[in-house]
Amino acid sequence: MIQPAKPELVTVNIDGKEVAVPKGTNVIEAARLVNIDVPHYCYHPKLSVAGNCRMCLIEMGMPAVDPATKAPVMDPATGKQKINWIPRPQIGCGTTVAPGLHVRTTSPMVKDAREGVMEFLLINHPLDCPICDQAGECKLQEQSTAYGRGYSRFVEEKNVKPKRTQLGPRVILDDERCILCSRCIRFSREIAKDDVLGFIDRGSYSTLTCFPGRQLENNYSLNTVDICPVGALTSADFRFKMRVWFLKQTNSIDTESSVGANTVVWSREGVIYRITPRRNDEVNDTWMADSGRVLYKQVRAENRLTAVKVNGADSGVDMAVHAAAELLKAGGVAIVGSGRSTVEEQWLTRQLANAAGRAPVSLVSRVAAGDGLLVSADRNPNVRGALVTGLVCALPSTQLTELGAAIDAGKVRTVLAVGEDLAAAGLSAAQLAKVEIIYLGTHANATSAVAKIVLPTLTVFEKAGTFVNQQFRLQKFAAAVPGPAGATPDTVLLARLAGALGATVPAELGALWAAMAAAVPALATVTYANLPETGLLLDATPFAALPFVEGASLHHQPAKA
Repeated sequence: MIQPAKPELVTVNIDGKEVAVPKGTNVIEAARLVNIDVPHYCYHPKLSVAGNCRMCLIEMGMPAVDPATKAPVMDPATGKQKINWIPRPQIGCGTTVAPGLHVRTTSPMVKDAREGVMEFLLINHPLDCPICDQAGECKLQEQSTAYGRGYSRFVEEKNVKPKRTQLGPRVILDDERCILCSRCIRFSREIAKDDVLGFIDRGSYSTLTCFPGRQLENNYSLNTVDICPVGALTSADFRFKMRVWFLKQTNSIDTESSVGANTVVWSREGVIYRITPRRNDEVNDTWMADSGRVLYKQVRAENRLTAVKVNGADSGVDMAVHAAAELLKAGGVAIVGSGRSTVEEQWLTRQLANAAGRAPVSLVSRVAAGDGLLVSADRNPNVRGALVTGLVCALPSTQLTELGAAIDAGKVRTVLAVGEDLAAAGLSAAQLAKVEIIYLGTHANATSAVAKIVLPTLTVFEKAGTFVNQQFRLQKFAAAVPGPAGATPDTVLLARLAGALGATVPAELGALWAAMAAAVPALATVTYANLPETGLLLDATPFAALPFVEGASLHHQPAKA
């Protein structure tokens, strides 16, 4: 693997602390490296610098030199080189570090400047923190407490602006809370490439709005809610549903495509309330698609499977596993795996196939137009995991044509489907009627309706595991909520079925990873526990010749401003 070139470092002094930072770093990011907070609103590390909130004002100076000789000018009192301090504060976001740069972030001038900025920002801001959706994660609250004066000299009436303005189908604006940071405008223009937002009017009457005849309706609109530092932009789906400090945060992965955007699932008492992006500069920066935020609704969908069925009647798991094992022992077995299964489930599916007389395994492809950002043309999150684990050795097709032909020829008498609707993948009702179907899945569909055995399983939000994204980056996720009564982890069911056929395979995650590491060369040094939160890039060389679909390349680059 080619190692990236080491960046050129620049040494600067921040509040008396020397720090070496990459050349081109701004003062806000440089201060963060020594755990010094430079407050800001308009600055965002993935957007262009606007410099309009003025909250990040700092005092800046450079080592003094003699203009004629360029020799250092020494301070006789300290014996050190004198620092020429600029008489007025500078913005930290727009100041790039230079060798010898000195910065003060807590001087009286900086403190007075911050208090003045906060006072102006709060002049027209409503006092509605108790009912604001942003309460608990509001930068205005935090910074008014940490850097504000504590009282206001403003005695006039506040300028009231519009409330509950629908900017688009998913975003609602409370404009009186807006501090005109322009983050949402820059995101729409620079990242989403949908230049739809702007300010109108002047002074304290400035208002955020959409351009005439336009709406904020692109598939990345809710990222503007994520980056809004106050409660101005709110999600129509999450608005007024729950206080964020009551919610548990769980790291997860967006499963709508092979990009594998990193996410956070917010839940309370077994109920998921929202999904937001999690920063991973190697995959998705700090963004995610709106379409991935509503996937949690599948957890409580009306068609969720919760009852084990054998021949249409309710059954226990033990009886259903025994009945399924008898069908698999009879021979004539074909297995339909899934590109939506985890790496662990795919490896167990391969062990089950081997135990069932090396039964042939098919995988179903899902392909749609990619958007060139964070939704790829490959709509399965883990096709590459199936290649790494050896579940399949070639890319899947969208239709199960070969399986259908084998069924018609009488070569296949039993089909085990892992989370895939065989009818949607091209098998006709007549073909489904010719075989015995064992279905492991989360939701009812045409396959579960005709299956001899139905074993309910867990959604991605109810289990832990890993996926391999389009970069061949192995990424883990954790269980956010417990599964419903009647549903069993896929790994447990697959391990029990393989065990009933004579294979010895574990179902517990730690033991499962030990077994996979011993069997799969690409995973030889990996465990679930030591896998970094940003993922681990696997060697994609063995698969480089495969014709991956457009939008799902091996070397995807994350969105950049």
